[in-house]
Amino acid sequence: MTEEKTIENNEAVQFKGRYVAAIGRRKTATARVRVYTSGKGIALVNGENIKKYFTVDNISLATASLRLVGRLRDYDFSAVVKGGGKKAQAEAVRHGIARTLLAIDKELRQPLKVKGYLTRDSRKKERKKPGLKRARRAPQWSKR
Repeated sequence: MTEEKTIENNEAVQFKGRYVAAIGRRKTATARVRVYTSGKGIALVNGENIKKYFTVDNISLATASLRLVGRLRDYDFSAVVKGGGKKAQAEAVRHGIARTLLAIDKELRQPLKVKGYLTRDSRKKERKKPGLKRARRAPQWSKR
């Protein structure tokens, strides 16, 4: 199972060995995540280096699961994300990584569960209602 991608300095990165796959979701964002058990901490999102794809805040959000269990430098991961904004995509990656870590080691369930990384955040944007400007915002009321 080999996956070849390129990073920002055009050096080819080849992930080799066994990987665990999972899907993470947040709002309308979906992330298909592969965590490679023998790695050096390389992270790719949509074929790009994570530093190139996400901002610093979103990088720390996406890798929070790995940092929590202290395995940030032990595993490589690649993610394919679709939909949503960058923050929702980062949270979807975090959710997917947490699911893969649980599949790799059942002992990690407690710290991941306490932080809420294993729970899919189901909050979505509420639909617009007829006669209103947004989901709940009514037009300005006029007495006369």
